[in-house]
Amino acid sequence: MHRRSWSALALLLMACSSQQAAPPPETAQSAAAAAAPSEAAAKLDSVLAKQSEETKSRYPQRHPKEMMEFLGVQPGMTVVDTLPGPVWWTGILLDYLGPQGKVIDADYSAEMWTKFGNYSPDPATKKNWPADTLAKLNAARGPEAAQVGALQYGSVPDDMAGTADVILVCRAMHHFSRLESDGHYMTQAIADMKKLLKPGGIVGVEQHRAPEAQPDASTKGERGYLKQSALIAAFQAAGFELVDKSEINANPKDQPSEADVVWRLPPTLATSKDNPELKAQMEAIGETDRMTLKFRKPS
Repeated sequence: MHRRSWSALALLLMACSSQQAAPPPETAQSAAAAAAPSEAAAKLDSVLAKQSEETKSRYPQRHPKEMMEFLGVQPGMTVVDTLPGPVWWTGILLDYLGPQGKVIDADYSAEMWTKFGNYSPDPATKKNWPADTLAKLNAARGPEAAQVGALQYGSVPDDMAGTADVILVCRAMHHFSRLESDGHYMTQAIADMKKLLKPGGIVGVEQHRAPEAQPDASTKGERGYLKQSALIAAFQAAGFELVDKSEINANPKDQPSEADVVWRLPPTLATSKDNPELKAQMEAIGETDRMTLKFRKPS
């Protein structure tokens, strides 16, 4: 090639390299603050090691490390915790996600709570739940904790749309399901999850699993159990992709009859508190057999 041609080519390449490509839209997989896998694993180990002995005693049943790794949760992400508790999962996430991350606590709607019968809480406690929860979280969080937010399903703020990397729905889908015919709560909740997620975002579901052979009528959630096939179908009907399934929360010893409730087993042991022999039988079974599903919002 002639020297003049080389010079022209060089100028062309320099001009091309000086033009910055437009940044791609942020997705759950491109969260800028997400830590490297090795750093994330080390931080998760550190956070779990600092938990109370009571919390650690639940690790063989709750599998926190395996859950976070399976769902791809990393420091710097925004994670929604459905039906949050002081430990599972908000307490762990506040420390793990760090100041560049965010935990958004999510509750059932105030209206849905009124349909829990004798277990319905005082409506006053749910009327201002997001604001009250946000105030409590901010009062408790340290300088190195994640940012916080709060919402109720059925009324997701527009400014939260497309902000979440991962949504955790652990042991909570049965109530959405059992009340679906009385207010479309399950349909609305799954739509809200889709609204909250970034493109490519993940919903992680841990749910008490009913045997597939049981009649549909007995597996709508009244006993706490749902069929895995039915739950997968509900998310897929809403446009989610099933990415993966895990047996990390499986327990083959739990073989419920059509009348058995999840609360007969640990940690609740609701049916055997005054019956030592039955209690021992329930403890020998252990906690429920649970499906663990990973869904993705299409990019």
